[in-house]
Amino acid sequence: MTGPPKLLGRRAFPDAGRDAGMEPMGLNVIMMGAPGAGKGTQAGRFARERGLLKISTGDILREAIRAGNPIALEAKARMDRGELVDDPTIIAMVKERLMQPDAQQGFVLDGFPRTVGQAEALDVIMRERNNGPLIVVDVEVPPQELVRRLAMRRICVKCGNNALPSAARCAGCGGELEQRADDNQDVVLERLNVYQRTTKPVLEFYRERPTFRVVNGAQSLERVAHDLDAMIDDAAGVKAESL
Repeated sequence: MTGPPKLLGRRAFPDAGRDAGMEPMGLNVIMMGAPGAGKGTQAGRFARERGLLKISTGDILREAIRAGNPIALEAKARMDRGELVDDPTIIAMVKERLMQPDAQQGFVLDGFPRTVGQAEALDVIMRERNNGPLIVVDVEVPPQELVRRLAMRRICVKCGNNALPSAARCAGCGGELEQRADDNQDVVLERLNVYQRTTKPVLEFYRERPTFRVVNGAQSLERVAHDLDAMIDDAAGVKAESL
């Protein structure tokens, strides 16, 4: 018995739609998990290795903040208080990004959707794109480990990337590191509470889908990466068989 086919490059299902003269469908992944679970790290790695576009709401917001966008500046103030940005703002930014040409062959979403309303809006966007299903992976980590990780986390003041606790400078650009304004203990606890109230229902929204998977994020980075890759390949294989 052979396992699910290995995904190569940007194409998830190389045979799907070929008989109808259609382009192969893309590999569209949602990386989910609580703050500190490591979903951003895994999303970036997976996107690089599979030749996919990584789309982070944080990156979109940072670009808009640097440009002085008033809506983005208000969104930043809300995040600094441990609150989530409102749905219409986030949905509009994500839709604009997903509709751009470089996203048509597949993507990895990091930090979206965070509410059921966003998840429902994403389903509408995916129907408009008509370019493959969503594969949803939840990186699951115990709450006490999340608090420990977040208390140690630092961010590059130049590019906004997270850094390992032992790092002296940003590994990406060499910039200085500082603790995030929303990573002090009180705000961390509030962020986790917000996640439980608003984002956990999103997992239930996706849980019964055949392309939903859960990976143990409390393992080593290497083991998480191995398990995550296998689960996404499996989910893609299951979906391809149903097409």
